Amino acid sequence: MGDMNQLLGAFGPFVLMMIAFYFLFIRPQKKRENQIKEMRENLKVGDEIITIGGIKGTIVLIKEDYLVLETSGNKSRIDLMKWGVNSVVVDKEDLKS
Repeated sequence: MGDMNQLLGAFGPFVLMMIAFYFLFIRPQKKRENQIKEMRENLKVGDEIITIGGIKGTIVLIKEDYLVLETSGNKSRIDLMKWGVNSVVVDKEDLKS
């Protein structure tokens, strides 16, 4: 019985630390990854996006794993892998409705 108490005393704090680590770091990271994956799956032509490199543009074509982005007034186009999309720009008018 004494050996069991010593074992729990030795490994108990370690187990609690691992549980805390999971809830403080791993779980929020997985939640964020799922949100990003969902955002990238719901992209559509006409969405205004910002890439992970900071380029802002409008989607003009979407294929399986890449998209074509129109970036400026002179209609320059860039092929971009979907994983390169950082965020979708939301207009303030869209938020009001």
